[in-house]
Amino acid sequence: MAEIEPETLLPSDRMMAQAVDGEGTQIHRGQQYAEAGDTFEIDGTQFAVVEVEERTLGEMTDADARAEGARDLDHYREILERAHEHFEWDDDSTVVRHRFERA
Repeated sequence: MAEIEPETLLPSDRMMAQAVDGEGTQIHRGQQYAEAGDTFEIDGTQFAVVEVEERTLGEMTDADARAEGARDLDHYREILERAHEHFEWDDDSTVVRHRFERA
């Protein structure tokens, strides 16, 4: 267990604000950026990483997208396409889900 910088896990101000507001409770990343038990703080609010799991983009659901602050999976795909210049959705691509909650 370690104290990590919030930017390590949540790479944008929007994502950090969504976490503080309770709209974001997880993030999928291309690799592992934290371990279960790691903690971080945003604006005085403490968070703990509660689960880190490898999965594929094809396993993601609308509920996963909402947990990342998107309306649904289609909206989540649009966000990724805008954020990453050469992003192309591939259901078989491996990603790492980091779930977190207020500590």
